[in-house]
Amino acid sequence: MEIFRNIWRRKLRSTLTISGIVIGVFALTTFGAFAENFNALIDGGVQYFGGSVQVGPPDGQAANLLPMSKIDEIKSVEGVEAAFAGYQFQAKPGGAFVVSFGVPDTIVAADPGEDAYSALKLTYASGRAVSTTSRGDVALGYTIAKEFKKKVGDTIDLPVRPADAKPDFINHTFNVVGLISETKTAPDSFAYINLADGQMLLRDSLPAQLRDSIDVTQITEGISVYGKHGTSLSELDKIADRINSEVPGVKALRPSDLVNAFRAGGQIFTGAAVAAALLALVVGGLSIINTMFMAVSDRVREIGLKKAVGATTTNILREFLVEATFMGLLGGLIGYGLGVLLVVVRNVFFPAADGSSLFLITPMLTGIAIGFAAVLGALAGVFPALRAARLDPVIALRND
Repeated sequence: MEIFRNIWRRKLRSTLTISGIVIGVFALTTFGAFAENFNALIDGGVQYFGGSVQVGPPDGQAANLLPMSKIDEIKSVEGVEAAFAGYQFQAKPGGAFVVSFGVPDTIVAADPGEDAYSALKLTYASGRAVSTTSRGDVALGYTIAKEFKKKVGDTIDLPVRPADAKPDFINHTFNVVGLISETKTAPDSFAYINLADGQMLLRDSLPAQLRDSIDVTQITEGISVYGKHGTSLSELDKIADRINSEVPGVKALRPSDLVNAFRAGGQIFTGAAVAAALLALVVGGLSIINTMFMAVSDRVREIGLKKAVGATTTNILREFLVEATFMGLLGGLIGYGLGVLLVVVRNVFFPAADGSSLFLITPMLTGIAIGFAAVLGALAGVFPALRAARLDPVIALRND
């Protein structure tokens, strides 16, 4: 009967230990997937803003607009290869506030030729990009297309009319000509139109009494500036400084400042998420140590007998380390599987209101979650294994 009780106690301890690792790796997987999704968004910003200089109105200027003539002035600055006007509008103005970790749905009006200079390249799952000459066409990012259930050939009214729209609210019907492949970053939430349609929306956004008095073809909200292909971040900073000193009435942002701001935000977010998961894993590691020490106490006679018949210290050490590593690996596989299951269920069956995903499983996260669990199990088994390996067989048999 005592033998059966000992076996039952060992199985119970092993189960509890594995459960501790399961909880830890589950936390690491879910928190890590959350951080990976956020970092993908950050990486897109770093890639785009690290390859261009963003120019807008100077600080303190009442109107958030620039004359188109500034583009030619900027092109004359040393190091500038190309400069493009652009406009952005809320795709869902006046909509209910929704907590989101992604970029809000945005209408982006840009020159299709800018794609040749941008470091953030877009590909199309179906259809094509908008052209310079066509009117009323739109290419939808992955998330916004999913949110409104649109495919190539459909139409979509933009901006989306809010429930409390004012009588002077204006929107237009656009033909969906392209669906952009998923990028896991800002373009997923963008609806791309050409400059002419952007100027139409800009006119619509003006107060009614000003719409006929302002030539919207002569103003822009911002200018994206590019150097030659391969221009370094430090050289782009110098281009921004030269624009600020040579072109009056504009403010060029140094790309390195934007990139550093993105990276700092990503590091803080990732650190907080991973720290919470690692805390759970440490608790799991302590449970392995406790279980293995108890296993040594329960198996004193067994260890003594093995040593008496020729088992070496290395044999005993290896046995306990393998057992601890196996428990860590098994708990890691189960915890990772449960974490992936939660992520898939959340992303597929319970997406955010805007259609965006909240978690991202990557190969690196998979390797970290499972590998860390196995290593943690091995490390946690070192001290108990050393204790078992150092037991004197005569004393062990006498004290049992």
